[in-house]
Amino acid sequence: MSESASAADKIKAVETYIASFADSNPQGIISIFADDATVEDPVGTPILTGRDSLRTFFSKAVKMGTRLKLLGPIRCADDYAAFPFAVELNLDGSDKRIEVIDLFKFNEQGKVIQMQAFWGPENMQDI
Repeated sequence: MSESASAADKIKAVETYIASFADSNPQGIISIFADDATVEDPVGTPILTGRDSLRTFFSKAVKMGTRLKLLGPIRCADDYAAFPFAVELNLDGSDKRIEVIDLFKFNEQGKVIQMQAFWGPENMQDI
């Protein structure tokens, strides 16, 4: 195992991520990411790289009223944290719920360097 952020640091980053959506705070979301971080949301779509791209992406999500809710414990292993959660948002005038599993990879400073979101159309439902 490499030197990595503590489990407590990883859990705090995930909690900050979730809480920042609840607070409509895109800067809080961005604060957990390293300057050169990548986001692939969902996996298989173009990868966003760097704070400017992430700021645009997460600002748009916050403006849509997106809310996140953990659906189970945060799991930490080596440089990673994985967590199941639900996204609730209004998409094209319809309230939706998407069940997602995110995988965060951390650097030694406890910043997220890679985020991958695992979900597809079968994980989206009307609410």
